[in-house]
Amino acid sequence: MTDRTRPTLSFEFFPPKSPMAAQSLWDSVQRLAPLSPDFVSVTYGAGGSTRERTLAAILAIRDRAGLEVAGHLTCIGASRDEVQKVVRSYQRLGCRRIVALRGDPPGGGAFAAHPEGYASSVELVAGLAGAGVPEIWVGAYPEKHPEAGSAADDIEHLKRKIDAGATGAITQFFFENETFYRFRDRAAAAGIAAPIVPGILPVADFDKMVGFAARCGASVPDWMWRGFENATTPEEETLLATAIAAEQADDLLAQGVGHLHIYTLNRPDLPFAVCTALGIEAQHPMRLASCG
Repeated sequence: MTDRTRPTLSFEFFPPKSPMAAQSLWDSVQRLAPLSPDFVSVTYGAGGSTRERTLAAILAIRDRAGLEVAGHLTCIGASRDEVQKVVRSYQRLGCRRIVALRGDPPGGGAFAAHPEGYASSVELVAGLAGAGVPEIWVGAYPEKHPEAGSAADDIEHLKRKIDAGATGAITQFFFENETFYRFRDRAAAAGIAAPIVPGILPVADFDKMVGFAARCGASVPDWMWRGFENATTPEEETLLATAIAAEQADDLLAQGVGHLHIYTLNRPDLPFAVCTALGIEAQHPMRLASCG
């Protein structure tokens, strides 16, 4: 792949819950930083449950790896003042991008807005735009958000987020590219001109992925079930997962996608292997300090 056709990348991490997990996060950053991602993102727990850990992770990644970081932000369980405090914290850390999501209640159940909070992701986006956040990314669901009444309702909701000030959207993971292409076409027909970036999940643990998919409304194709059932060793599973994600990404690039957002689950080897399979090589090899 030449520099001219090289796609831009972003990687998603989650904040660590323990010293061991912090080492795993740093190992992931160290492994993937040389691929020169356009940015990386760090998730944010419902109700601010990971706020301090998210901020600490962002600070470490920016200071020690020199990467641009997008902080995730949810409005569930938080007042508008609390949300704006997080925004100011991100701004002090130099974050130009925020990934704005409504968030899901811990343990499931129906969404209920905080009495003094934002009632929806649309309101959250408008609040961030009013606070002067330069780039606001939102979620998109090629197979429809589980709570949406219809695919048309889901597209209309995405359009309201874009109209409220969102820069673009990052999709939930999916495994059939035609699903993404149809979604992209429906969005364009609805007047959505902002970029829609596909989210790619290399499958490091098939059983866990199936659980994720059930919660977010993503389909797991029959051929994928059969493939992982027939993979009898960890090595075969890794080769299969790499091939599936690389083939999916290659087709997306061939169909005009210019940016790939890769969910890492803080496990860097598969994302790195997928990028290598696509011909994306390290641009700026780094020696990064241990986080110990």
